Amino acid sequence: MNQKMQWLRNQMLSLNLQGVIITNPVNIKYLAGINAEGTLLVTRKENIFITDGRYIEYVHSTLTLFDEIIVYDINDLSKDDYENFFMFCENVGFEENYVTYADYKEFIRKYKINNFVETEFMIEKQRMIKDEEELKNIRIACEITDECFSYILSYIKPGMTEKQIANEIEEYYKVRTDGLAFDTIVASGENTSKPHAVPTERKIQDQDIITIDMGCKVNGYCSDMTRTFFVGSIQEKMKKVYDLVLENQLKVGEEYKDGISTKSLTKMVEKNFDLSNYSLIHALGHGVGLEIHEPPYINNRTESTLKENMVVTNEPGIYIAGQFGVRIEDTVQITKFGSINLTKSEKNYIII
Repeated sequence: MNQKMQWLRNQMLSLNLQGVIITNPVNIKYLAGINAEGTLLVTRKENIFITDGRYIEYVHSTLTLFDEIIVYDINDLSKDDYENFFMFCENVGFEENYVTYADYKEFIRKYKINNFVETEFMIEKQRMIKDEEELKNIRIACEITDECFSYILSYIKPGMTEKQIANEIEEYYKVRTDGLAFDTIVASGENTSKPHAVPTERKIQDQDIITIDMGCKVNGYCSDMTRTFFVGSIQEKMKKVYDLVLENQLKVGEEYKDGISTKSLTKMVEKNFDLSNYSLIHALGHGVGLEIHEPPYINNRTESTLKENMVVTNEPGIYIAGQFGVRIEDTVQITKFGSINLTKSEKNYIII
């Protein structure tokens, strides 16, 4: 049995669960490597994946004997089959953060479940700590993101639109990766004051400030990087803000390590920004893995502790409404005694 499925069974024993129903496709991908519609059942003796005819061939080609997962076509199952899966199971777990109330009631009825138990994010918590194969995929995604950024700096010319640049980034990723990890942000001029700006037909101009937030997927695992840079030269008022953001981004990178409180880090940056009459209006960072935003969430509302081999972002930003904004972001691996930037693109005054 693969290690992740074995971990799940060990976790079930500790929680007195005799079965689990997993419907979140990200968790199914994590546990079984299956990227197809379906439901993963862990019963007393078997691991079962239920899907339909569209995916049967793909699923069989993905799984090996080592996975020890039996695949069923949903159209071949009877009412009795469903009722027998969890026979003699006192407690069956479900993903309370993903399952709707309608699904909850339907599962109890269809599988004749005696006691349906919340699993308290056990899979999501495990996903926060990456194994070596996961780290390898994220590293490759980050390397390609750095390469893409280097390419796009040479590509951008005044007169191009934000949309043109975003499309070029997407095409670059399409050839080399699974595609975008999220919709690329390309913002220029006054549009950089919007943290989640959507690329527009605005044309790049001389003396512009540009922010690009970009990432790709490799074997399902994401990268995330933001750089703010300048066309021709950098204005003095922008330089002061850029210096403050970069100073704090580097400081956070120095503080990131196993055992550090995420709330305390966020408060440190908020205090530093406040001294210059600026605010940190979004999270300082977030986990990265099979999802672009996943736990831990690094902000002043959530108390989390960083652990070795978590992968998170470090992304302070300052935004002045109607004028400009600066954000600098790296994907970072947490280690026992520090952190490693997995995205390595230049951050000191990038001028094209």
